[in-house]
Amino acid sequence: MNASNISKEAVLNAFQYRHATKEFDSDRKLTDDDINFILTTANLSPSSFGFEPWHFIVVQDKELRELLKPVAWGAPLKLDTASHFILGLSMKAPMTKWDSEYIMHMMKDVKQFPEDVVEMYSKFYREFQERDFNLDNEKKMFDWASKQTYIALANMMTSAALVGIDSCPIEGFHEAKVNALLQEKFGVDTTKYGLSYMVAFGYRKAEPPYAKSRRPLEEIVTWKK
Repeated sequence: MNASNISKEAVLNAFQYRHATKEFDSDRKLTDDDINFILTTANLSPSSFGFEPWHFIVVQDKELRELLKPVAWGAPLKLDTASHFILGLSMKAPMTKWDSEYIMHMMKDVKQFPEDVVEMYSKFYREFQERDFNLDNEKKMFDWASKQTYIALANMMTSAALVGIDSCPIEGFHEAKVNALLQEKFGVDTTKYGLSYMVAFGYRKAEPPYAKSRRPLEEIVTWKK
């Protein structure tokens, strides 16, 4: 497997190009290849211990998009115009606790660890949860899983920008109401999963009305030599 030969300039150009697209061109749609490429970058994203505590729902059904509008104040225009709309779910404690069935499945079936490695990995993971990070309640466990799911979000948006596809991450929603809707209408077991974010993909309807502004690099980086 060869390392990518994409130039640094091309990558930085993609970051300059990317912006939080508020309204998409509803006449332009991503191809199946486009969206599968973006989702594959989520699938290949790193996560703590490699346990992938995420799930993604691609909402193309118009009726389901309409149901999301009243509980997601940051989403209506994107729901109307985006080519593809994705819900980023993170696993809750019953899925990610060190001795859960899912974690055992990841170690034994996905990673195919031998038994002695499973035992060693379980010990490290338990100490990480109980001692190092003190993940001693449901909220802490979900927030930890969300941190991993946000890595996948960043990679999806960056990979999209690299091929000229626009995106917009969305946290403007009522968490409890959205999760109730997910359980009732989307078939999500909300004892196992919760919504961390929404993200829309498509093509911008117009160019951004303002230039990208950021603090200078020297203001956000400290070197200790």
